[in-house]
Amino acid sequence: MNSKTSSAERIREKKKLFVAREQKIIDAALELFLSEGIDRVTVSRIAAKAGIGKGTVYKHFLTKNEILIRIMLDHEESITQKLAAGIAKSEKGESGAAAKAYFESRLARPELDRLVQHLEVRLIDEPDVAEQLDQLHKMRRSNEDSLNSMITRLIDRGVLEDVPPHYHYLGCWALAQGAVELCFSRSWNYRLDSEDLMKFITGIGVTMGNRGQYRDLSSNKSSRSKPASTKG
Repeated sequence: MNSKTSSAERIREKKKLFVAREQKIIDAALELFLSEGIDRVTVSRIAAKAGIGKGTVYKHFLTKNEILIRIMLDHEESITQKLAAGIAKSEKGESGAAAKAYFESRLARPELDRLVQHLEVRLIDEPDVAEQLDQLHKMRRSNEDSLNSMITRLIDRGVLEDVPPHYHYLGCWALAQGAVELCFSRSWNYRLDSEDLMKFITGIGVTMGNRGQYRDLSSNKSSRSKPASTKG
């Protein structure tokens, strides 16, 4: 009995150490990618940064691409968890919670979000990470389904503008995308108030789809096209 318990404990401890070492590799790789770029960083550099042997890295990740996709998945999982919590708050009456969670999860570290975007372009056709990319896309589709359901209910309650649900979350995506790029614009990134600016943009994103803010441009165009009445 004691022998079995001791054996199980050793296995658990071994798994714990394995997971911790894997995270150490990811943390080292991310720091290097952010500071030096993707192409300049080799597996050997990552191993040295993590303080382990190159062969040990390959016990966790067979290729550099597997390290890159893991960074992407971790970021997407973080967004998914925070978004889920925001949706749950929204269902309880805090209508802007999901949008707030989305913006905060992307704008808290714009440099990481931008890196992940570059990684996706780089890895989209790489066969050695096709399975992980499929996992990433399934995660996003699941988020989209949850957002569609939540937004539809908010539209029905008169909280959000009555437009196709994807207008709302794609509007948030576009604003977040622009905010991330703003942080790296040579014209604007000299400013020292980036953190406050991101909070301001988040505030805009939380309320921009509220009922009463959208003007039906097609109706306006139709009304403008009507000939003006003339007095006889």
